[in-house]
Parts: sequence; structure tokens; C-alpha cells
Amino acid sequence: MNFRSLEDFWAFYMNQHSKASTRRWHFAGTLFSILFFFCSLFFSWWFLPLVPFSGYGCAFYSHLFVERNFPETLRHPFWSLLCDFKMFGFMLTGNMDREIKRLGKRPVLQNILGESEQCGKVFPDTILRLIFRIRMSESE
Repeated sequence: MNFRSLEDFWAFYMNQHSKASTRRWHFAGTLFSILFFFCSLFFSWWFLPLVPFSGYGCAFYSHLFVERNFPETLRHPFWSLLCDFKMFGFMLTGNMDREIKRLGKRPVLQNILGESEQCGKVFPDTILRLIFRIRMSESE
């Protein structure tokens, strides 16, 4: 999928984060990433490797085991990072529920396997097919 603006991607991003637990895991990962970043600035650079590990670790866990879909950060890293901080801001200020209501019910999306599913779900048993398909398309 090609996105022309942050607002276009934001709607898709929120479809990929439809469960409150997924958003909470993202919030925790982003919070830890920010804390580790500042610890690396003020205390020791040894905290720096924990920045991406904590952020992506929490996010990937939530996508694979809570939301049960594929992390979009692998296909859209820049847009995903911006939207992650946007979601973090909404959650920090208590405006996430209002934003979800504003976006409303979105149409069914197609995941990259071509299957029509609500929110583009990709269950863990199809992750191997997905990875294999991505590798096959890269070699062509």
C-alpha cells in the first residue's frame, strides 16, 4: 500500500492497533525507549542498545501475540515511527478514545497475503508463509 500523507497512514495504523492491549504494549515500549534514551544521554551510553530493543520488542510481541497481525514497521518504518509517537501522545494526554471514535469503523483491509480480513489480520501460523513470500519477491 502506498500512503500519500500521515493522515492516510494513521487510519491504517489504527486499524492495525485495534485492541487496547496492543496500544498499551506500544505505549510501554515507547515509554521505555524514551527512558533508556535519556539514561544513555545522562548516565551511560550502555543504555543506548536498549532503546530499539525495548520499543520494538514490546511492539512486535503485541502484534504477534495480542493483535495477531504483522508489524507494519517492517514495511513502513518512517510512517510507523511517526504514528507510534502520535499514538503515545494521544494515550499520554488521555485522548486516545476520542481519536478512535473520530476515526470510526474502517473498511475491511487486505493484508499482504491478499486475504480479505478485518484490520489486515495475519495470524502467527501464516507468518512463515508471509516471510517466505517476501523473500521470494525480493529475489525476483
